Amino acid sequence: MHKDDGEAFADNYAERDQAKVLREQARAGGLRFEAYLPGDMADWLLAQVEQGHFVDPSEAVFAIVKNFIEMEPHRDLRDELLRRILDASIKSGLEDEKAGRTYDLDEVFDELRREMVEPRPEPARWAKIAR
Repeated sequence: MHKDDGEAFADNYAERDQAKVLREQARAGGLRFEAYLPGDMADWLLAQVEQGHFVDPSEAVFAIVKNFIEMEPHRDLRDELLRRILDASIKSGLEDEKAGRTYDLDEVFDELRREMVEPRPEPARWAKIAR
């Protein structure tokens, strides 16, 4: 979150309080946490590990967070990247329309409701390999 974003995420009071409490300890000793990635993101990340780009998922998270931190002072670049991502998404949607597929709001919400009631498979768990 950028300093100019105001109270964009102000509704997560408990998490914000926990961050304040852990801040000093984390500065001194780092921070461990569990992360969940949906299937498509998990697939991408594991492919990166398989290809040797990262040693394990935690190294990928480290590199990605570092990259995000380094981009923070360059808001113009971050905004341009977001614009390109949105443009690509819109283009993809237009291609769906050209292929004869359009989505109305009721259809989208019906699909979301169906997905929410379906049981989810247990997520895979990465085990750190001792060396």
